[in-house]
Amino acid sequence: MKKNLAEFIGTFWLVLGGCGSAVLAAGFPEVGIGLVGVSLAFGLTVLTIAYSMGHISGAHLNPAVTIGLWAGGRVKAGDILPYVISQILGAIAAAAVLFVIATGNGSDIGGFAANGYGEHSPGGYSLVAAIVTEFVMTFMFLIIILGATDDKAPKGFAGLAIGLTLTLIHLISIPVTNTSVNPARSISQALFVGDWALAQLWLFIVVPIAGAIAAGAVYNYMRK
Repeated sequence: MKKNLAEFIGTFWLVLGGCGSAVLAAGFPEVGIGLVGVSLAFGLTVLTIAYSMGHISGAHLNPAVTIGLWAGGRVKAGDILPYVISQILGAIAAAAVLFVIATGNGSDIGGFAANGYGEHSPGGYSLVAAIVTEFVMTFMFLIIILGATDDKAPKGFAGLAIGLTLTLIHLISIPVTNTSVNPARSISQALFVGDWALAQLWLFIVVPIAGAIAAGAVYNYMRK
């Protein structure tokens, strides 16, 4: 339960910090943080939780990461479901808090930082572009996570490498899909947006998980 609670809190922080920055601060008149600021916010949430709670649960904060680590031989199959449930619940709790804050000035939530493709992609990118983006970004995310946390990797730098990787991923892919690489993050925002966000949610569950599993298999091959 301690590990599951850590995953709940960590994923709560990731969604509140990352999606919160996008919803509340990205386009704020004159002093908005923009795409670079949102990218940094996502990276900083992972960085801070990695160093504060990584020793408790591993700070996965993402169902795709948990499943990818299982594919890479780092996580037991029995740990997957409790971790994933905790991550999704943490993300939903953060989205609920963000909803209360975002509607506190009388405005509606708009896109609420939900992930999308086609007409719901920030840059109007196609379904194929979205699939390729989410697969490749999640694949590389897991390769770096597996490598940075390897027994042979330099000690103490994994959190930094992983946080900066997530920042880079967002710098690349926010215009394409609003960047998921995390089914829990996508589920939480889609539940509050409904409609198109729920209709397109399948991509942001299936594709990141596929990319993560592929990365686990490839890293295992390279490591042996």
